Amino acid sequence: MSLNDAHAFAFSLATTLMVAIVIFRAGDGSLSVMPAAEYDGDVSEIVHEVDPFAP
Repeated sequence: MSLNDAHAFAFSLATTLMVAIVIFRAGDGSLSVMPAAEYDGDVSEIVHEVDPFAP
């Protein structure tokens, strides 16, 4: 997934679910998104976090 696609998907999920979403780099180098509460990977692999409650 491209970075632009990941940001769009993360923003959509964050506003729909009203939870913080992280964009992270997987082991094969691809980007993926998931709720921040469920992410248990390496913190250094997080590319961006989308928080729907942030100003």
